[in-house]
Amino acid sequence: MNILEVDGLDNAALDRIALRRDQQKERSRAGFRYELMSEFGPHTLRKSWILKGIIAKGETTAWVGKPGSLKSALMADLCLAVAGGKDWRGNRSKATCGVVYFALERVDLVRRRLRAGWPPAESDPPVAVVPETMNLMDVRTVGKVIAIIKDVNERIEPHRVGMIVIDTFAKAIAAGGGDENSAKDQGVCFANLARIKNATGVHVAIVGHTGKDEARGMRGSNASYGDVDVMVEISGEQVKTATVTKANDRPEGPLLSFRSETIELGVDEDGDPVTVNIVSQDAVETGSGGSDSVRLTPNQQTFYRILYDAGDQGLTLEQWNEQARQAGLGERRRADLLDLRKALRDKQLVRESGGRWRVDHA
Repeated sequence: MNILEVDGLDNAALDRIALRRDQQKERSRAGFRYELMSEFGPHTLRKSWILKGIIAKGETTAWVGKPGSLKSALMADLCLAVAGGKDWRGNRSKATCGVVYFALERVDLVRRRLRAGWPPAESDPPVAVVPETMNLMDVRTVGKVIAIIKDVNERIEPHRVGMIVIDTFAKAIAAGGGDENSAKDQGVCFANLARIKNATGVHVAIVGHTGKDEARGMRGSNASYGDVDVMVEISGEQVKTATVTKANDRPEGPLLSFRSETIELGVDEDGDPVTVNIVSQDAVETGSGGSDSVRLTPNQQTFYRILYDAGDQGLTLEQWNEQARQAGLGERRRADLLDLRKALRDKQLVRESGGRWRVDHA
């Protein structure tokens, strides 16, 4: 059962929470717990963000792309930000959480990417890698995953596991003889993921492949769209773009752009270099509408993409600011949004006319 956050609540509020819990225990005798709308607590309006705008506890994200799209490299980069308590490419860190990475494919590559992506001078973050095969078609796997999370929690105190990664989801289905094209089999797997989330409160990030027609999204049954809170599709060649194609609580559209970078980890027994591709920390170049390119910081990229995704109609200042706050920008310092807007205007990327802001394509 998830632990309700009670910081800042007075004794009367705590008494009401305890009373509601007692009432719910009594009602559970009927077979299912329930609560009346009048009994909703303050937690109803509060989301337990790990990375504001993209990763929340108790939710599921799907990260999909064709082979070679660096989706697993991006996932390793995301894991290090979550475990390190660091802002991630324009998304504000709200909590430092442990991560359990179920590497069903190329576990050695996962290890190398995690090692290459973390500064050697810093203490290792609370990330655990599981090299075992996972059968999500079997309900007994739920207990095994919960046991791993509990064991990792004991080893990473005072941190707690806040996110697990399943890379790839197709392998977790196939391990139990399931078919990713079957809505029924996907439903079984997502039901087991729900059991894991209900018992632990963790975020579940699944990594998957797009089909032959990338425009149709994640390979297999489209039942997955109804079971994830955020779907992110990765595309592009030299510059990769991660685009939110489905979301419950945030705007759809480009999330971030990135390039790969080759890192040398050392040498092998023959003296040859050991290298690995990871997501570069350098800002990517974003086209300004002409033949020239402009270098933007990650926050500027996010702010620019919000307006770009609005199309020709643009956004009012209030709309732009609100969507930026949903993406985690401007929360620590209100003037940040003003600074970001001024930077984009100075670079001649955006313009304002008639009370609306638009991307300057001229």
